[in-house]
Amino acid sequence: MRVAVVGATGMVGEVMLQVLAERNFPITELIPVASEKSVGKEIEYKGKKYKVVGMQTAVDMKADIALFSAGGQTSLDWAPKFAAAGTTVIDNSSAWRMDPTKKLVVPEINASLLTKEDKIIANPNCSTIQMVLVLAPLHKKYNIKRVIVSTYQSITGTGVKAVQQLENEYAGVQGEMAYKYPIHRNAIPQCDLFEENGYTKEEMKLVRETQKIIGDKSIAVTATAVRVPIVGGHSEAVNVEFSNDFDVNEVRAILHQTAGVTVQDNTDTYTYPMPMYAQGKDDVFVGRIRRDESQPNTLNMWIVADNLRKGAATNTIQIAEYLVANNLV
Repeated sequence: MRVAVVGATGMVGEVMLQVLAERNFPITELIPVASEKSVGKEIEYKGKKYKVVGMQTAVDMKADIALFSAGGQTSLDWAPKFAAAGTTVIDNSSAWRMDPTKKLVVPEINASLLTKEDKIIANPNCSTIQMVLVLAPLHKKYNIKRVIVSTYQSITGTGVKAVQQLENEYAGVQGEMAYKYPIHRNAIPQCDLFEENGYTKEEMKLVRETQKIIGDKSIAVTATAVRVPIVGGHSEAVNVEFSNDFDVNEVRAILHQTAGVTVQDNTDTYTYPMPMYAQGKDDVFVGRIRRDESQPNTLNMWIVADNLRKGAATNTIQIAEYLVANNLV
């Protein structure tokens, strides 16, 4: 199994290499790939050093799988070239997610849709992945009508530049700004650029991707995405209205049985999910599960996950694992 990691020197790329090693993914040859300025640099994987190669070199090497985390334009330009060479691309950017010819996959929910013909597979947005993993089993049982979500998103979702900005602000040092405003001691109600409707791209990803992954365009979703000075992961306050009534204990039981979800929900012991506990872990954590007393058939939850792992690297590698296990590459 020859595996290319495109964007190997970036923040998500580094986590991908870490997760590949942890999960002992069956690699016979690792091909770290990055932009021209990084070609020739060395990265370490399982105690061995590998030289970073450029995009065309990687295409010519005909990897079995290419894990992409190098930005939308790079994916648009290069994913088809890798695919044409016979490589199956699993892409972390937003480039292919809403393309009707491409699958948008969270393995626990819809990996069964994948076939050998899928040469470019889209990995969903980090904030979407953690939400739909919790919503999907509840939709099957109670049928979701509407979701209202407010996110509290880690600066790691923006990348190294944002982490540096926060560290500079902690230290009182002037430096390059990833955001238009200080992030230390602040909350910025803008993740990504604004669309014409006044919502940000991040907010609209939560709307469109949720419907596509769950496979139901009738689910109404509205979102507010906020950047907060946190490094451990993304948090979400999620309000869900169902067609059918539910029992809160049954909801907990369903989520307890859902692969990839950990329930942390005991107000007597002040047990609930927090980014500081989610960091470095692959599960999605859910708590503060309670009935919305303001209207019927409506539930409130608090959902937390490490956005670099299940929200990006881990989900990508789980897709690759599914492809290998089912002889789809």
